[in-house]
Amino acid sequence: MSLATVEVPARYYARAGEVLLRMGVDITRILKAARISLERINHPDAMMRLDQVEALVAEAFALTGRTDLALDVGRALKLSSHSLVGYGMLSSPDADYALRLAARFFKLIMPAFRMRYRTRSGFAEIAFTPVLSMSRLCFQFHLETLAVATHWELRELLEGRIPDYDLYYSIPEPPHAARYAEMPEARCHFGWEPTPGLRMVFATDFREHPLALSDPSALKMAEQRCNAMVRTALARGRVSDWVGMMLRESGEGLPTLVELAHTLNLSPRTLDRYLRREGTHYRELARRARLDKACALIATGDMSLTQIAYELGYTDAANFTRAFRRETGLSPSAYRRRLR
Repeated sequence: MSLATVEVPARYYARAGEVLLRMGVDITRILKAARISLERINHPDAMMRLDQVEALVAEAFALTGRTDLALDVGRALKLSSHSLVGYGMLSSPDADYALRLAARFFKLIMPAFRMRYRTRSGFAEIAFTPVLSMSRLCFQFHLETLAVATHWELRELLEGRIPDYDLYYSIPEPPHAARYAEMPEARCHFGWEPTPGLRMVFATDFREHPLALSDPSALKMAEQRCNAMVRTALARGRVSDWVGMMLRESGEGLPTLVELAHTLNLSPRTLDRYLRREGTHYRELARRARLDKACALIATGDMSLTQIAYELGYTDAANFTRAFRRETGLSPSAYRRRLR
């Protein structure tokens, strides 16, 4: 389906509007670009189409000229911003249960992304990966917003005592990277993730962090209502668009069909069937993505052909050269000379 059929909760973009208002930005222009009224975006149950979100984010960046908007928006979000899911997290017995609950019901928070939470021998990991297609600007804005919001919401959950952790991004280091000093517990690593998304790795056991507002009755009620809501919440969109975005935004090779299927909680066979239903298949999308990335890397002139080959997942430069010649009729060196 097109972006016009995909919907996400509007409440988060209402908080973004409040941040922009404090900056002195005329948000009527932004709302007009997104084709949504102020009354509608402030309604607690309002939803926005993803194409409206794309327009809102693009206009906000164009009007402010700032690359760090996500850091302010993420900090403005609270656990209460997540409605029933946030209420359930606050009512949980400990931070581990709260994070597991958030991962289970993350589709109700932000259906464009999947949250994964797992633990192993004294370590805890929170990860976010996109499950819907979006532009690079929109993707980076949401990824940084998710990381920053999770940081400050964990501080809220743990009453200001968040443990130090490593934050791994798939995106390259942004111009505003110095602002991450505002999150002193986070050791930031940009361009580290091979597939689009982020990971937060803590050397702690969140079961050892009890929550002050734990309430078993309130938790049971919140979970029951969240279960009812998630049964009717469908993440709609063209699967091939999402696969294309994941391939386009990945680094250090391309994610496999198996890896992409796992992200969507599907079997590889089911994901392949969805792609074929839309008139394509993984191999064709990967071929196109690899060629586009190769052309872009050659055009910049910053990397040697051997480095580009490894970046694209080839075992050596000779294999890369043969594959590139098959696609374009030119060797990578000849393509670079033609561009110059």
